[in-house]
Amino acid sequence: MPTITTPDGVDIYYKDWGTGQPIVFSHGWPLSSDDWDAQLMFFVSHGFRVIAHDRRGHGRSAQVADGHDMDHYADDLAAVVTHLELTDAVHVGHSTGGGEVVRYLSRHGQDRAAKAVLISAVPPIMVKTADNPGGLDKSVFDDIQHQVATRRSDFFRTFAEGPFYGYNRPGAQPSEGVIANWWRQGMAGGAKAHYDGVVAFSQTDFTEELTKITIPVLVLHGEDDQVVPIQDSAIRSAELLPNSTLKTYPGFPHGMPTTEAATINADLLAFIRS
Repeated sequence: MPTITTPDGVDIYYKDWGTGQPIVFSHGWPLSSDDWDAQLMFFVSHGFRVIAHDRRGHGRSAQVADGHDMDHYADDLAAVVTHLELTDAVHVGHSTGGGEVVRYLSRHGQDRAAKAVLISAVPPIMVKTADNPGGLDKSVFDDIQHQVATRRSDFFRTFAEGPFYGYNRPGAQPSEGVIANWWRQGMAGGAKAHYDGVVAFSQTDFTEELTKITIPVLVLHGEDDQVVPIQDSAIRSAELLPNSTLKTYPGFPHGMPTTEAATINADLLAFIRS
């Protein structure tokens, strides 16, 4: 399998298909680069080079005990970009991956990047604080950590069957294949990485970083996102970013890159080509 070794000795698995302008995909918690299948196949067929890695502790990357925070996530992404000598790249991040993209751009600079896309992304900050009164109570994330530590397999199955894809909504038609694939990706990763990652995606504050990203950023979010509520995420991020375009989708769930791939891919393609 193609891997790189980070400066702190962690093996990171990645996919690198096609030629042309590179599009780099950062996946959500607790998944892997496989979650981008619908995007990778679409964009490689449209003449782009597509790159996606498994975050440390996730998928086929090393299941290390430490470094499950946004700084390390960003540094690992930078290691992939540097190793592959990518320039003029479009960075696309879903959910936790959106935070990874923001931290990468703020921590490692924008010289190698052309544009960015945040899809159902966690910035500016998810947890409720004095400065973020619209956030979710910390007890929500404490419970997720408890579930990961004590009954991860059952919890992952329930999460995929329910709020992640909106399959708990009246009239929804759940896909067993999509649910099983989410569970498969999650269980391929390490419980320690997933446990620590809850703090990374919920408590990291990207507010100031968003104001310093000057490349064009497309912010996409489903209006029925039950995992990362839109009002305290995409709406605020679009306001903070100096060069943003916000597009929202009535009824779309958190996992819309999979369930609504045709719509999302078309909008991504239009933004990249604009």
